[in-house]
Amino acid sequence: MLCCTCSRNKSKSNDAMPEGGSLPELASRELSRKLLEGEAKLEQGSFEEAEVSLREALSINNEEARALLGRIEYQKENFQGALQLFDGIHLRGLADSLRYFASAEKTSSRSQKKGKQQKPGTATNFLHASSLLIEAIYLKAKCFQKLGALEDAANECKVVLDLMEEAFPEGMPSTWGDEKIAMLVNKMSILHPQLLAQEGRNDRAVPAYRQALLSTWGPNEDTHAALQKEFAILLLYGGVDASSSTQSPPGSRDGGYFPKNNTEEAILLLLLLLRRNIMSKSVFDNSILDHLSFALSVHGQSEVLAHQYEELLPSTMPRTDRWYNMALCYCGAGEDDVALNLLRKSLSPVERPDDVAALLLAARICAARIDLAVEGVGYAQRALEHLSPELMYMKSRALHILGVSFGTQARFASSDSERGKLQHQALEALQEAAALESEDPRIVFDLGLEYAMQRQLSRALDCAKQFLDISSGAWVEGWRFFALLLTAQERHAEAELVLEAALEESSPWQQGRLLQTRAKIQMAVGQPLRAVHTYRQLLTLVQASHQSFSFEAWNWQKNKAAGRVEEVEVWQDLATVYTELKQWRDAETCLEKAQALKTYSTVTWCATGKLHEAQEHLEEALASYKNALAVDATHVDSKVRLGALLRERGSKHSLPVARSYLAEALQADPTHEEAWLQMGLLHKAEGHTQEAIECFQAAVQLEQTSPVVPFSSILPALAW
Repeated sequence: MLCCTCSRNKSKSNDAMPEGGSLPELASRELSRKLLEGEAKLEQGSFEEAEVSLREALSINNEEARALLGRIEYQKENFQGALQLFDGIHLRGLADSLRYFASAEKTSSRSQKKGKQQKPGTATNFLHASSLLIEAIYLKAKCFQKLGALEDAANECKVVLDLMEEAFPEGMPSTWGDEKIAMLVNKMSILHPQLLAQEGRNDRAVPAYRQALLSTWGPNEDTHAALQKEFAILLLYGGVDASSSTQSPPGSRDGGYFPKNNTEEAILLLLLLLRRNIMSKSVFDNSILDHLSFALSVHGQSEVLAHQYEELLPSTMPRTDRWYNMALCYCGAGEDDVALNLLRKSLSPVERPDDVAALLLAARICAARIDLAVEGVGYAQRALEHLSPELMYMKSRALHILGVSFGTQARFASSDSERGKLQHQALEALQEAAALESEDPRIVFDLGLEYAMQRQLSRALDCAKQFLDISSGAWVEGWRFFALLLTAQERHAEAELVLEAALEESSPWQQGRLLQTRAKIQMAVGQPLRAVHTYRQLLTLVQASHQSFSFEAWNWQKNKAAGRVEEVEVWQDLATVYTELKQWRDAETCLEKAQALKTYSTVTWCATGKLHEAQEHLEEALASYKNALAVDATHVDSKVRLGALLRERGSKHSLPVARSYLAEALQADPTHEEAWLQMGLLHKAEGHTQEAIECFQAAVQLEQTSPVVPFSSILPALAW
């Protein structure tokens, strides 16, 4: 409330005063009367009469009176009435006036330095009136928000923000000392993007958030962090392409870095927030880490996320939780050994040895690995033992992992009886898991794969069909598995049709294994020239993936389950095809390229041995197979071919060595039909007729049920 006082000559006595009191007292009474009249008119809804009373009482203009009355109505939550008052307020010319007074203030400051006196209060009165009008627009926007007119509210905020940006591109002069205008503009810069996001206008909200974060009227540190978090969430889940929603934001005029897409921009914001949260002494905001985990996972940067967990302060979360989350990250990045070491620490007796989630993750890492399958069985069994009632939903997962672990262990059992026992346990666990979760495509796939490994082809085919139905053909490995099952039933034409259909439905970066399998089928049916053409297609695809910078191509190169084929594999397979065609020079060229890509490769040495064998250079072939075994002493094909060559020599010294190689091959892979055939020929050469017949029968039976590519080349779905 403003009071008008009149100065009088101090020499006048009290007797000269008018009756009823002094002049200031009379003025104050008159002011109070007019204000009370204005308030009464406001209560009656007579806004215009209330405005007149307020203008006369405070000597203010029409817009200022409406601003004051509107504030009163807003505080009384009469939002419609407040809007009626605020509608008469306009900011035309305010930007020019602000610039004028800023320039005048600079002139005043220079004059004061020179000792000249300036008229006081002019800028102060103007700033007070300006803040009153800006506050009115802010309250008008809040009224629209309360009434649900979010877009109108956002437009009001935009008017003020544009005006202030035009008037003060570098911020309001610090010499004014009035923080109310800056506070109001700050509030509106925050409210503006929030209103657009609430209205669902994400295409406009994105540039508004950028403007709010980069503006010279930016919020304080805490509010700035909250705004960054809101913007990151909008970028991740808002469903708008932020890269094309606007031109360069106002704060990027200095030529700063521009993120390429929504996810990259959100990651940068969340990393800044995480760094601030770590350095501050406030309560750690776990939701920042949750959103960052999602963003980095989608962007394929699990290892970066692991480093963020490593940098957290010790008090942020329990160390076992940190180890578990880091293990998840490294597992996603393909660093299984690092992940397993972290889990081993977490599951040690002095930490949390009964943590079911950590046990299952450790078991999953070990399940499909030959050297760790036994350890995986132990982890899975411990997880099953410690399943509490609230964790029973994990039982199917634990049984799934246990079944895959038993299956992996069975393939390298030391005896037939042990192998049979482990295969039985694998089927039992997978069947129980499938009974609990019959619609889980991964469980169904791995059950079918175990049936196929045990040559129960009809059941395996049923599982493959069920998997394709449940997954709607989303995984190329499902189609490839189905095609291999058909080749195991000698239905090669149908298998090739299945692969053709899968190639039409899949993206180019998923076609690697499909093309390789199609080429194998073409070789199996005696069409090597078609196989050469298919391998050339595959080679073009592999070489193109090395030159592509797309995320899909990067994921294809990294993920074996996504259909990745190494270039060296293509050259090795082509060498085998050219060997079949007796095109020796082409085969040698392919082997030279394979050798250049991977110097110490068992498969390359084995293919070289087959080339020498086809050329009847037996000594060179023997040397190549021995070199292959020197690189990998467990390579089955090299042992079989080495045993076959030694058997063909027929000397009394070479036959026992041949028997040793063939026995080792059969122990490692009892489904290798050529190993059984060579063992039968060896028994025949030694005069053991009955043993030879049994071996030949096994070879024929396996040949009738063997796919063109071993089922062991297919990764379990658990490892995808």
